[in-house]
Amino acid sequence: MNLADIHLMYEYNYWANARILDHSEQVTPEQYMAPSTHSFGSLHATLIHTLDTEYGWRTLLQSSVFSTDMTADDLPTLAAVRARWREEEVAMRAYIGSLSDTDLTSIIRYEVDGGAIVRERLIWHCLYHVVNHGMQHRAECAHLLTSYGHSPGEIDFTIFLNKRAKAGS
Repeated sequence: MNLADIHLMYEYNYWANARILDHSEQVTPEQYMAPSTHSFGSLHATLIHTLDTEYGWRTLLQSSVFSTDMTADDLPTLAAVRARWREEEVAMRAYIGSLSDTDLTSIIRYEVDGGAIVRERLIWHCLYHVVNHGMQHRAECAHLLTSYGHSPGEIDFTIFLNKRAKAGS
């Protein structure tokens, strides 16, 4: 994995996020907040979880402290989620922009379960995980949006690459 690959993955990540957020604006407030059987419940809660996890991994990589604390009270509306995600995107892009290819193979050590477990990961593994984790929850959001009649369409990586190639030609 090299830095160009990481940049491409994050271009995809933010493209896919934008599709989900754009289509989320089309649902009713009741649909946006409605409970579901997905892992985090509502569309709203799933978006917050995905954003909070991205924030948490970035802060871990920058400070060795995993911080996740965003709640529905902090981000009560889709507009608030979108605004906070714009901030996170800027911060993540800045962080990735500060890295070198060599940095990607550096090891981060962090504690889980109150320090009971210490884990070690390569930086690029963590960055990859954020995109992969986001895809899992975007798929859940896409399912909910589709069930509400507002499918975001295909959000696969290869579709992103096709659109990117077409835009570049």
